[in-house]
Amino acid sequence: MPSMNAAAIFLIMALATALSGCGGRPEGVLLPVAEPTVPTSRVDMLIATTRAKSPDPGIMFTGERGMTPSFAEITVSMPPDSVRKVGDVQWPSQLPGNPATDFVTLKTTDLSLEQAKSRFNKMVTAMPGRRVIVFIHGFNNRFDDAVYRFAQIVHDSQVKAVPVMFTWPSRGSVWAYGYDRESTNYSRDALENLLQFLSRDPSVGEISVLAHSMGNWVTLEALRQMAIRDGRVNPKIKAVMLAAPDVDINVFSRQIALIAPKGPNITLFVSQDDRALAVSRRVWGDIPRLGAIDPTVEPYKTELAQDKITTIDLTKLNSDDRLNHGKFASSPEVVQLIGTRLASGQSVTDSRVGLGDRIAGVATGAAATVGSAAGLVLSAPLVIVDPNTRANFNEHASQLGTNIGDTATGATP
Repeated sequence: MPSMNAAAIFLIMALATALSGCGGRPEGVLLPVAEPTVPTSRVDMLIATTRAKSPDPGIMFTGERGMTPSFAEITVSMPPDSVRKVGDVQWPSQLPGNPATDFVTLKTTDLSLEQAKSRFNKMVTAMPGRRVIVFIHGFNNRFDDAVYRFAQIVHDSQVKAVPVMFTWPSRGSVWAYGYDRESTNYSRDALENLLQFLSRDPSVGEISVLAHSMGNWVTLEALRQMAIRDGRVNPKIKAVMLAAPDVDINVFSRQIALIAPKGPNITLFVSQDDRALAVSRRVWGDIPRLGAIDPTVEPYKTELAQDKITTIDLTKLNSDDRLNHGKFASSPEVVQLIGTRLASGQSVTDSRVGLGDRIAGVATGAAATVGSAAGLVLSAPLVIVDPNTRANFNEHASQLGTNIGDTATGATP
């Protein structure tokens, strides 16, 4: 990381659409509401987290670091499909939310480790194919952000797997990038332990892992540790999906050298017009970010082929996201297609999937943004503003319609 003085300011460029509405979003949405009187869709998920517990039952877990991992079960209700778009999260404008129009929480249960194991075993043995999907969120996500986002992905993808979310301590603030990044390092042992437990459980058939942006860092580190410890990634981990990873390409080459041999099928979602990753590249020493490479040029083309990584290029896919950083999550067609493949037991990394044709078909239309304007904040990289770099970043930011200098001097999202 470039050197900086003690007075350096960490400024996060978050998604413009999400930031415009997060100030008016209520807190405490995880407080359970009464059973809906209208038909709704539901997702029951298990939670493993390194976050500290909150005394507020409507928040459950804070953005601070817990001394030991915690576990929970949460049931989320989503309004009828007739009143919501695929890819959208309808946050309540006030509490309690209305199940007919909003995402609401129906049940929350704190679990001990043994209770979590018992509940997981019941869920996975009842699941056809005994499949599990593990989701790792990105930067700037409160706990409720991650919960509702994962529920939306599980429902909209129609994936048939037990949903397990690993959530690490993010303060949910655009000013906390450094803290969030260190929290991923703090959490990599816990994520490895979770993946080890799932892999060794005889009731589990196969595991898919989905990570977004900063969540890719902790995911790759956990898989790397597993490979070092056991000589390979456990073969039950069949598919790993890396969406818009804000990871140094050189560091990734070291990580994947240990993960790839005898490892899982890996799918990489990239977009060369990811403006957030373009800024991140400048911050991190002008080294390309993994999520923004062109997989058709060398040396990436050869290296990806050698590591048997399938890359899905979303560059031509239109998006409502001004930074083009959340295309994977914001495209209903892509989310549904991946869910269909996983549900049918076919690897999403199979070169015959035909994603290129499907993406070409949807690229002509505007994709819905994951979360509404008051919705889920997807991960975006930081900008360091100090006397040595301020001018360069302002110049680049002007291309994004954002004046970093003005924002850094007092404007808040």
